[in-house]
Amino acid sequence: MPSYKRHHYVPQWYQYRFLDGCSGENKFHYLDMNPETCTAPNGKKYQRKALLRWGPPRCFYKENLYTTKFPGWESTEIEERFFGEIDAKGKDAVEYFSDFTHPSVDPDALNAFLPYISSQKLRTPRGLGYLKKITKSEDKNALLFELQKLHRMHCALWTESVWSIVDASDANTKFIISDNPVTAYNQNCFPESHWCRGFNEPGIWLDGTHSIFPLSSTKCLILTNLSWARNPYGNPLKGRPHPELFRSAMFNFTTIQTNRMLSEQEVISINYVIKKRADRYIAAAKEDWLYPEKHIDFKRWDDIGKSYLLMPDPRSITFSSEMIIGYKGGRADSFDEYGRKVWHSDYNDEKRRSDEWNSFQAFQGEYARLFGPKRRGISFEFGRIGKEEDNEDFHKYHLSLEQEYKPLIRRRRRRRR
Repeated sequence: MPSYKRHHYVPQWYQYRFLDGCSGENKFHYLDMNPETCTAPNGKKYQRKALLRWGPPRCFYKENLYTTKFPGWESTEIEERFFGEIDAKGKDAVEYFSDFTHPSVDPDALNAFLPYISSQKLRTPRGLGYLKKITKSEDKNALLFELQKLHRMHCALWTESVWSIVDASDANTKFIISDNPVTAYNQNCFPESHWCRGFNEPGIWLDGTHSIFPLSSTKCLILTNLSWARNPYGNPLKGRPHPELFRSAMFNFTTIQTNRMLSEQEVISINYVIKKRADRYIAAAKEDWLYPEKHIDFKRWDDIGKSYLLMPDPRSITFSSEMIIGYKGGRADSFDEYGRKVWHSDYNDEKRRSDEWNSFQAFQGEYARLFGPKRRGISFEFGRIGKEEDNEDFHKYHLSLEQEYKPLIRRRRRRRR
């Protein structure tokens, strides 16, 4: 018989990160957005309570979710050993990135963090439903074996994304948790669209998809495709360059953006996205945080993307094009910024790079006009932490970029039509 049956698809240690310092009682306000209708012994039907006051041991779990069963035998090895190892390493890695400051570099933390969040995206009821659909698994045992094989499927594309760690410490509202903790947002994939129906999620390989992962009640990681950070004027549903999943990829710690303090409305807006993309359950340390729709300013789903809420600051992104790695013995290897090797037909695509340069310059100018000289995210540049605010001359230079390059983008679009 299994040693235990309660399998948390959102680990308890992760849940406790959203209770620290919020109250003396280690319990959430836990909202069931689709409470069941039950039948009492006397035959009377009633609906279960939607709002519950539960602690992490009772939240985000299902009985025997990862138990494999065969005639006369069942096993919880997937929960105990497979996820046990991923979670043990992932716990320290989540702590590392939650507290990340430049110039820290910890490859072990990265190598633990990526498999953790990739498997976290797949191990939930929604994730397993999506996995069953794409693998056409015929039974639960087959599905769980596919889960173990494919749990790293997001790692390469997230490695090549622009990482932004945002901070809710200055806001009264803090981040909530959902039963879909790694949330995908694409401004053209409305919650009622076919991209989001059932178990579907907008793919992270779509150009305009952001991945949102709260690290604690006050910190959140937002992952943005580099191609979208360079050209947010394109089609969000177009595939990003080199979307192949299972391959090697290079990561640069110095490009992580930090020091962005969110306003109250920005935290509420992120919570709104998290809630809208949840499957059934969300949880928060305070009840009011469960209802961001009461305080939201946005009228439409795509307004969130068009406001650049989830975008890194383009002024803190270096427009690099190639990485070269040297090995002992003199061997060298090179990748372009999208992980393509020299034998790829579109390696160092000069036409695309020219187009991206124009749009990137225009975006820097527009961003400066919208948000002013203070950076909304800083990276580690030229051996030191980047500037938090542009001086007057540099700010004027950025403003001039929008006027110079946006007409080029408009002309290019007209030619394509």
